[in-house]
Amino acid sequence: MGLLSFTLLILGLFQLVSAQQNTDPNEVAALRTLINYWNLGSKINLTIDPCNQNASWTSEDSNPRVACDCSSNICHITHLKIYALDIKGEIPKELFELKELMDLNLGQNVLNGSIPAEIGQLSKMQYLSLGINNLTGAVPPELGNLTQLNSLSFSSNNFFGPLPKELGNLTSLQQLYIDSSGVSGAIPEEFANLKSLQILWASDNRLTGKLPEYFGTFTEFRDMRLQGASLEGPIPSSFSALTKLEDLRIGDLRGEASSLDFLDSQTSLSTLSLRNCRLSGQIPERIGKFTNLKYMDLSFNKLTGQIPTSFRGFSSLQFLYLGNNNLSGELTEDMITPELIALDVSFNPLSGNLPTQFAKTKSINVVGTSINANGLQDNKVSGMLNCIQGKTKCKNKGSSTSFSIKCGGTAQKSASGIEFDDDSEALGAAALYTSTDEQWAVSNAGNFISNPKGNRYVAMTDSQITETLESELYKTSRISPSSLRYYGLDLKNGKYSVELHFAEIEMEDSSSWKGLGRRLFDAYIQGEKVLEDFNIQKEAGGSKKALVKTFEANVTNTIMEIHFFWAGKGTCCIPYQSTYGPLVSAIHASQVSEAAGASSSRKHVGQIAGIVIGAVAGVVILSSVFYLWWKKDPQGHMRIFTDSPRKPLK
Repeated sequence: MGLLSFTLLILGLFQLVSAQQNTDPNEVAALRTLINYWNLGSKINLTIDPCNQNASWTSEDSNPRVACDCSSNICHITHLKIYALDIKGEIPKELFELKELMDLNLGQNVLNGSIPAEIGQLSKMQYLSLGINNLTGAVPPELGNLTQLNSLSFSSNNFFGPLPKELGNLTSLQQLYIDSSGVSGAIPEEFANLKSLQILWASDNRLTGKLPEYFGTFTEFRDMRLQGASLEGPIPSSFSALTKLEDLRIGDLRGEASSLDFLDSQTSLSTLSLRNCRLSGQIPERIGKFTNLKYMDLSFNKLTGQIPTSFRGFSSLQFLYLGNNNLSGELTEDMITPELIALDVSFNPLSGNLPTQFAKTKSINVVGTSINANGLQDNKVSGMLNCIQGKTKCKNKGSSTSFSIKCGGTAQKSASGIEFDDDSEALGAAALYTSTDEQWAVSNAGNFISNPKGNRYVAMTDSQITETLESELYKTSRISPSSLRYYGLDLKNGKYSVELHFAEIEMEDSSSWKGLGRRLFDAYIQGEKVLEDFNIQKEAGGSKKALVKTFEANVTNTIMEIHFFWAGKGTCCIPYQSTYGPLVSAIHASQVSEAAGASSSRKHVGQIAGIVIGAVAGVVILSSVFYLWWKKDPQGHMRIFTDSPRKPLK
């Protein structure tokens, strides 16, 4: 080795030693332990100082990332990001040696165990993300020591127990993500101190008690999501003060009825979903003046009156869901704007003719209304509407004793000889489709709001499905973000065996964070809840495994309804955005015995069986028969009247 080379080597070693001395040695030792523990040595090489400004891990888009504050003589680690790298194990105590941390992102990994109480020592923390992991135990009250926090996320984990009241100390908090975290109990009164809160995601938890009145004092709120959280109504009138709201999603409330009176000056709203909230009363005219509103879902409530005239010329609105209410009057042409993509007014006593401007919309569902659908170009759908409303007898020749559907896929014949019909027709965000022989129909209502790839209502896989000899039967499935209904038509009255075929083909059985998702939904047959919080993957013992659930149902009016309903439960975004809602692979229903004393001379009573009006405890359903009969009002319009025994869900 020459003198020059030796001199350069010595200088390099001196610079390395000097650089290593720039960072607090305790922090370097702690970081080295973390890197070794999580097997990240190939990504962060600590032969150089972790705070070296030229290191590959210092830029904002680096992952993993280490960034520092070197404004004083000694550098301190202030930012640590290890995001979606599938690091495993418990959170090491050495992490809490990094006492200058301001930004810690350990999201989308498979960390387990509890959050150590020592987390409370990181008092300079401003951004903390532990979302989408496998953490358990109670949420530590020591998080309340992090009073400089602007953003806190521990969503999509497996915690248990209540939210600690100490979180009310986080008065600088602007964003709180606790959806699908597993927490339960009442929202602490101390949360009333969180006046700076702008974003709250708390869906899919086991919270109790009423929606807090003090939420109405959070005047900086821009985004609030409380679906499937087990909370009780009513929606407080104090919410009228939340004038900066852009995205409001409340759903699946129990308890007292709510009204829309709180919607007053929320003109910044772009997304408004109050689905299944026990809403009663009329829709206020002033909502039609919310000029930024693009998505509105008021379905599965008890709203009355007419659709507001202010909705005429609602130029911003793209998706409108008003199904399963008691809205009356006519649907006029000027309510169908060119911007409207999807409209669902199903199961309302609306009357009149289907406006010719409906052709401008991409997705329409008017089933269960007395709207004359002759203006719709699809004659099959028009025939279905007449049949299901009792205007005409279903056109299928003779009464059928079975129907079989390959949900979301092409026709298939099973090994046992069952012919499953093609159900590959593209469904929209509000759609009704009838089979070519009019033996069955399918309707969908709902939109995957956050899906960047656009709407999709079929799931597919090329993987082999196990636990079955019929793998191809399960490689496609119908999915829905809200409500998916199948109808068997012109059936012979009697007792039927109903087979529902499932296989989870979107959620993964992975040791990665991508395997942490949970799909939950409910199923009803003839209005009776047969599945609640149904998790295909859990019931089948894994993903891509076939599962058949068999039930008995009575047909008394020639029609069978099978309803799959999302009640706000389950994760939303694992392994990708908008992975939630009902999923079904195939349906087979066959008669096992005829109805005793069946008569063909029945009146127009019970043309639709078991139409679901709500889907959680305390929400009213039509539990037996949806009575339809026709009567002209003074203006000569055909109107649907409904009446039936009602009972709360169990």
